Amino acid sequence: MKILILNGPNLNLLGRREKSIYGSRSFEDYYEKDLLPAFPDLELECYQSNIEGELINKLHEVGFHYQGIVFNAGAYTHTSLALADAIAAIETPVVEVHISNVYAREATRHATFIGGRCKGSISGFGLESYRLALQYFERLRPSKVGFTYTKA
Repeated sequence: MKILILNGPNLNLLGRREKSIYGSRSFEDYYEKDLLPAFPDLELECYQSNIEGELINKLHEVGFHYQGIVFNAGAYTHTSLALADAIAAIETPVVEVHISNVYAREATRHATFIGGRCKGSISGFGLESYRLALQYFERLRPSKVGFTYTKA
């Protein structure tokens, strides 16, 4: 099962920026030490860009043949109709993820343009928000013991 973890603007600075909000750990460290060992049966890929168009291109690239996308759009969550349209245009389900609890922050962060186009949203659990999203996709995986999941 192929899953893309897609990170937007400023997430390349995790561990160095606003530690009181985002923590002191880099995403790379969390990914390598926690996510990869926790999900050995998922084929995980990561992509990060600070550029909106590159995020849209990545959604288009994988959005018809991957089985899931975990997307932290950063501040684009609250501003980008283009990302919302890109999510609506693809077939792959997307789970919106945020490290901080956006509803406990400034009012401008309470609105999400992409949330309504996603399968669901997870926020406020720090980097563990990514694990929760991956657990959702892992549960959709067909079992290895003879049970097959089929859509009705």
